Amino acid sequence: MAMWDRLKDQAKGLQQQAQGARGPAGQRQPATGGPGASGGSGGSKEKLVGLLKSQLGSLKTELKSGAYRDASMAMCALVAAADGSVDPAERHHVENLILQNDVLQNFPPEQLRQRFNKHVDQLTFNFQQGKADAMQEIAKAAKKPVEAKAVVQTGFVIAGADGYIAPAEAQVLREACMALGVSPQEFGL
Repeated sequence: MAMWDRLKDQAKGLQQQAQGARGPAGQRQPATGGPGASGGSGGSKEKLVGLLKSQLGSLKTELKSGAYRDASMAMCALVAAADGSVDPAERHHVENLILQNDVLQNFPPEQLRQRFNKHVDQLTFNFQQGKADAMQEIAKAAKKPVEAKAVVQTGFVIAGADGYIAPAEAQVLREACMALGVSPQEFGL
């Protein structure tokens, strides 16, 4: 647990640093692609995503459970479909990000593909029902706090891979935090 606290402190410090660079009167721009976030805070978002990615990497040996795998694939599908649809190019892009992720390499690629695509198919067919099913899968990781936070980090890394976290992506990340019993503020959401 001490390692998680250290990582959390690093993320907090990075968030504070990013807030300090955000214009007059300390006006906070969300690190989630909100108004003005594509301006001067782009580098900060990239740093935060990079930090979360390295934090995940440091936990690789702990993140080998089926609950983490399944919740992460549901999270990735939700991020991909956050705007209500997933085009084939986006599906392929996210699938590649999943297969290249160091931590997710703990699992056979076909298992990851199958679970991710199952959720994407459900979200595409009936978004509300697919979202409910994905959130149920995500919530199963809540039993282990390290895994719960890692699921959110995985979603954050996937959402921020393009250097921008869209408002719809930030919303599903917030909802996943709630389902997992994790404070969205820990991730600047």
